[in-house]
Amino acid sequence: MSIESLLDEDQGAAPSRIDWRLWSTIARVALRRRVAAIGIVAGGVSIAIIEGIRPLLNGALIDEAAANGISARFMWMAWVWIALCVAFGIGVWCFIAFAGRLATGLAFDLREQAFAKLQELPFSWFDRRPTGWLLARLTSDCSKVSGIAPWVLLDLFWANALMLASAGAMLWMRWSLALWVLSVVPLMIVTSIVFTRIMVGSSRRARRANSTITAYYGEAIAGIRTTRSLVREAGAEREFTGLAAELERWSLRNAMQGALYLPVVTTLAAMGAALLLWKAPIVEGLSPGELVAFCQYALLFIYPVQDLAQRFADLLSAQGAAERVQSLVDTVPDIRDSPATASAIATVRAAGGPSAGRAIDGGPDRITHVRFEDVHFAYLPGQPVVQGLDLDIRHGQTIALVGSTGGGKTTIANLMCRFYDVTGGRVLLDGIDIRERSLEWLHSRLGVVQQVPWLFADSVAANIRFGRLDATDDEVRDAAIRTGAWRFIESLPEGLGFQVGEGGERLSHGQRQLVSLARAVLANPDILVMDEATSSVDSETERTIQSAIDTVLKDRIGLVIAHRLSTVRRADRILVIDQGRIVESGPHVELLHRPGGRYRALYLEQFVHEREDACVGAGTGDRDGPGNGVGDGVAAPVPQG
Repeated sequence: MSIESLLDEDQGAAPSRIDWRLWSTIARVALRRRVAAIGIVAGGVSIAIIEGIRPLLNGALIDEAAANGISARFMWMAWVWIALCVAFGIGVWCFIAFAGRLATGLAFDLREQAFAKLQELPFSWFDRRPTGWLLARLTSDCSKVSGIAPWVLLDLFWANALMLASAGAMLWMRWSLALWVLSVVPLMIVTSIVFTRIMVGSSRRARRANSTITAYYGEAIAGIRTTRSLVREAGAEREFTGLAAELERWSLRNAMQGALYLPVVTTLAAMGAALLLWKAPIVEGLSPGELVAFCQYALLFIYPVQDLAQRFADLLSAQGAAERVQSLVDTVPDIRDSPATASAIATVRAAGGPSAGRAIDGGPDRITHVRFEDVHFAYLPGQPVVQGLDLDIRHGQTIALVGSTGGGKTTIANLMCRFYDVTGGRVLLDGIDIRERSLEWLHSRLGVVQQVPWLFADSVAANIRFGRLDATDDEVRDAAIRTGAWRFIESLPEGLGFQVGEGGERLSHGQRQLVSLARAVLANPDILVMDEATSSVDSETERTIQSAIDTVLKDRIGLVIAHRLSTVRRADRILVIDQGRIVESGPHVELLHRPGGRYRALYLEQFVHEREDACVGAGTGDRDGPGNGVGDGVAAPVPQG
């Protein structure tokens, strides 16, 4: 499994320093939790004020005791000292409680933003990224950012306030001594800049390695049956070990850099305190209480420096995760509403919603005519998949697309649904360019039944209702009856309440297909796309599905993609697609009797394969083929000559 090539973008060309613009964006998200943020700031500043007062009070207590013993003034100051300790404890409780609220709230907001963005992105974006790669952003990356943000916010106010208070108090008491203590600050700044460049790079590599592992997890779990059937367990383990070693190497390097950065900064800060002790004895008139207070202020200046250094290291370590989360949130979908469409939607909403028969973008609310005009499309430049396609489909018509694998059949359906945008030509809906219609409205008018249906780990009813959440139980049951799914649903232990398992694993493939068809029918779409809906089912299920298809395709635009040609015989028009072009077009009987035709050749080839299977007892339905005229109970006609 080669995942590295899919993750190169994680390297990026970002500068090796703290990206304050990035963190300001994260901060704006965090400030949605204003109460928690204000609580953290208030708690931090309160603690800084208390800590800034206590050294002066300690010095005054020492000098008062030395001069007058345990006097009334001494007792009064002692009670003030006790009150400050109680207030300090309350402040600590406040910022810890609010930090927890902010961390969980920020994680929720980041994940909500990221997941909402995933709902907007086109299929082409997911084509290039493995599932595990995305999961890393929604889980570990969001946790990394949300876990550090509250403490950075706290230290931003607490540490800076305490350093300012300590520096101001020292300058006020003895400015000459204060300058010795503060002389190490420039060295600390230079050290921080150097370590910043080193640690951001290793952090980004560690987060990239973590994403690679998560992506590998996803592939390995999804392909576990393939791995075991090919006896590839040892090889898979070796590949994973290599990826884990990469993560270990960069994580360890980042941790060692952080472990070195903190003591270096702390040592520099301690040098300032050492200079104080060196110079203090030669200062005239310095009382014992003042000396104690000055030493405490020097230490108070060191503590927040140490804490800021640690937070600085944490911030650098988390920047890789923040970049990855924000890059996802900032992704601009390639397929989205045009500015004119977005403006029309805003106008309609401002007017209270669309009028009868109109959609949210002001256009017609129904789709009755689809037209392809000289459509071209390529997934990759220079590799065309659809070339100069012209196609006209009207309400009540069913068009079937057949042809060899890779010919462009599914791509044509995707272009009609605007899952991808054409690279040339136009797709028109009732005379309007599909790119000028609301994307959300368009998709609400579609029903798609895929070759491999996906069901969610929920009940049968919930899966049928997925496309129309306001549907009643009777409507869900009616959709199941119309599609033939009710025959097996009523035999399940809990009927519509039966839990289908992840991906519908507790149902057979044919049963999943019937549930998927019922789901599409319940949404009452204008366009129904059937993409190889019967290619992997047995003959009996195929008959059920085909009968349901014949029913539900009435009075709507139908697009059927099939290799099994028995499923397209009733289509109004059959298009043979080859290399993105229509090479034959017409109804089943006409194409079948066209000498030298592509459709005739495909049909006869499938017929021969099925007859061969029948001769050896394979039975109908085990291979794709024209079958027995599924849905009408009569043998398929085979042209002579």
